[in-house]
Amino acid sequence: MKFYPNRLFTLLLFAGFLLNYSCQAQQNKIRTACIAFYNVENLFDTIDSPDTDDAEFLPNGANRWNSSKYNEKLSHLSEVLSKIGSELVKNGPTIIGLSEIENRQVMEDLINTPEMKKLGYGIIHFDSPDGRGVDVGLLYKKTAFRPEAATSVRLSVPWNNSWKSRDQLVVSGKLDGDKVHFIVNHWPSRRAGPEYRAEAGKLTRKIVDSLYAIDPQSKIMVMGDLNDDPIDPSLIEHLKVSGKEKDVQKGGLFNPYYQLFKDGIGSLAYRDAWNLFDQIIVSEPLLGKDRNSYKFYKARVFNERFLLQKEGQYAGYPWRSFAGGTYIGGYSDHFPVYLFLVKEL
Repeated sequence: MKFYPNRLFTLLLFAGFLLNYSCQAQQNKIRTACIAFYNVENLFDTIDSPDTDDAEFLPNGANRWNSSKYNEKLSHLSEVLSKIGSELVKNGPTIIGLSEIENRQVMEDLINTPEMKKLGYGIIHFDSPDGRGVDVGLLYKKTAFRPEAATSVRLSVPWNNSWKSRDQLVVSGKLDGDKVHFIVNHWPSRRAGPEYRAEAGKLTRKIVDSLYAIDPQSKIMVMGDLNDDPIDPSLIEHLKVSGKEKDVQKGGLFNPYYQLFKDGIGSLAYRDAWNLFDQIIVSEPLLGKDRNSYKFYKARVFNERFLLQKEGQYAGYPWRSFAGGTYIGGYSDHFPVYLFLVKEL
């Protein structure tokens, strides 16, 4: 059964965007930043880490993970990352949030691939207590972003003291002179139950509110694999996100992926249905038409055809690295997501 995302809508929507953008660019000089997020599906190295549950990703483990597979995975990921946003921004996104990375070393290996090394990325990473040993991290263009502060915020639940998950990474700094904040997430899996993601949403909201308390004009971007769709309670009720820009109040958050999900666009597929777990959410000060500083313009899912499974039962799904415990040499079981910020010079 062939299964494809709603690409016609995406193409028509973005054609209109490009036309509008081109007209504006003729009148004003526009600077554009691309902000991306990618769940890279189990980016593990081949080295046994005593503090990480990485047994299945060792040469003698269940996945028979070795240097050849690891290097192919790095090559695939660098191919994807270097192309995201290329319709408006050349040489890769300005900011890239990542999830399902084992440690800082795999991020070092990624940015030192031939495709990525020439693009000049820096790394921000903290180890998380996650039981599977996967973390979140941030890559940034050193020519465009200057980090000023970074911290890792622990997610816990009151009813299970032994439970561990990914920390939430908070990074603040100057993006082409604009003060911005990024919160990189990988919320608990669906197997854990919705109450765990509710707690993740509450924690993210607490971080957002603390940034707003310091500066009501805080430009915040919440990104990640949230393991919930834009319509789910963890986002609507607990993170308190609006799906329509006109409904966003002072101190609020806007989710541009809400309408994309309503239009049938997803970032991962399961049982012939699309989910949009991967999202980038923006704070109210990033909205509006006054572009003396960076403002949100458009959001997209990077669902290019080379990322699709070409044949078999899962034709049209994201082409992943493993399926049913068998290495199939793809990219990831998720599509990346990205958005553009623009400002007049």
